[in-house]
Amino acid sequence: MRTFSDNAAARRGLLRSPVPAPSPEPGSRPTARFPAVLLPWSWAAAFFLLYATVAVRRHLLLRTTGYDLGIFEQAVRAYSQLRPPIVPLRGDQFNLLGDHFHPALAVLAPLYRLWPSPLCLLLAQSALLALAAVPLVRWALRVLGRRPAHAVALGYGLSWGIASAAAFDFHEVALAVPLLSFALEALGRRRWVPAAAWAAPLVLVKEDLGLTLAALGCYVAWKGPRRLGVVTAAAGLLASAIEIELLLPAFNPAGGYAHGDNLAEGTHSSLLTTIAFAPIDALRPDIKAMTLILVFAPSALLALRSPLALLALPTLAWRMLSQNGFHWGTSFHYSAVLMPVVSAGLIDTLGQWRGADHPLAARHIRASLVTVLAVTVVMLPSFPLAQLAQRATWHTTPHIGAARSLLAKIPDGATVAASNRLASQLTSRCEVVLFPTFPVDARLYEYDTERLPRPTAEWIIHDSRAPEAWPYRTGHWPYPPGQQATELALAQRKYGYERIAQREGITLLRLRHAARP
Repeated sequence: MRTFSDNAAARRGLLRSPVPAPSPEPGSRPTARFPAVLLPWSWAAAFFLLYATVAVRRHLLLRTTGYDLGIFEQAVRAYSQLRPPIVPLRGDQFNLLGDHFHPALAVLAPLYRLWPSPLCLLLAQSALLALAAVPLVRWALRVLGRRPAHAVALGYGLSWGIASAAAFDFHEVALAVPLLSFALEALGRRRWVPAAAWAAPLVLVKEDLGLTLAALGCYVAWKGPRRLGVVTAAAGLLASAIEIELLLPAFNPAGGYAHGDNLAEGTHSSLLTTIAFAPIDALRPDIKAMTLILVFAPSALLALRSPLALLALPTLAWRMLSQNGFHWGTSFHYSAVLMPVVSAGLIDTLGQWRGADHPLAARHIRASLVTVLAVTVVMLPSFPLAQLAQRATWHTTPHIGAARSLLAKIPDGATVAASNRLASQLTSRCEVVLFPTFPVDARLYEYDTERLPRPTAEWIIHDSRAPEAWPYRTGHWPYPPGQQATELALAQRKYGYERIAQREGITLLRLRHAARP
């Protein structure tokens, strides 16, 4: 006979009486159930197919760009040939380690050596983003159960931050997403040393991610061994400082940090006033506040209840304080590293409720996951994964056919000046720069329309049609269409180029002295 104290102890988990599993009835067949160990990997495989389909279709539809897919392909191509990452698209003899510090890109070189194609990078990115689901789903499965793990998987895999990264070219931060996910799972299991080990390579992915490592160190110092946390935080801060102050300027032909102006004082008169007004500046214009809400929306804002949200602060801080408007919104790839943090915060919050001795805990968890799924479904049509449901995604237009026909006329190994949307179609087999010339003197944020250098490439291929806009604003980039037309006319009238072909608004020119006999 059990006493009241025995019942109380059982509720606290102190008494664990084994409950025998029911024996199957004679002649009955046991119900097959999908193995739990395969569940996270199955979701990762599904997400890989989803992301890869979006990325490959966008490339085949000429929706990828020289900035940024072409840039990263030139860098990885150089690594695969055991050369430094000199990237003509970024500037004459420009070492890409002087733009952002991402030597971790070299890990993709062996794969690219086997398959030298932009699709290699797009599929690698799809795999990395999908891989990040594995530790998150595994953690959710362990602390919440099978059905909640499915909801967490969908919340991460269909989140707008991951969708935007998967659909926009290739970027080095794809390497950081699974590293963060595995580190967050280790934090959730209070495995402090593996968490720091998973996060340590972040400093080789991008210069600002040392700050994220520092934030993880602060969390470890707060919740776990203080010495390990302090050392990890100090290492992250030191790594970012060395990269920004020493390494990036050393590799940059112009000297200094190429993106330093994004964090300049702006409209304030001094550094002190900039710091004083930082909390206000982080919320204006209104798009910043909207983005901050949308970052945590995939968790129904529940991630904000977890201390793991601390790891999102460095990325959110530099983005909201940046002078570059691209950093404020939801397009591009800038939110990819935040999505594992948001999903981990959701799991952590729901895990605390699951462990609470409260009669309504299970109901709260169910309602929260239903809200997460509802938010995911509502937001899905506004972001790139919805392109798979659009007829245009599966239709090849005459314009695309003409572009491929003219691109095929350019021989392998040639030097080519190409429009932004055509550059990434050539970077695997040609030396490519942008037409008209950009950037001038490797200065990325200067659009000096008065003094564009003359083109020197053997070939020019230019598309006069305004490209499909997302994620850029509608129109031509980097120069307005009138100026591009002027530069194209100058190339033929003044710089010695002859027109080889013109179809569907696409013009192919060749330098006369480069013509074959």
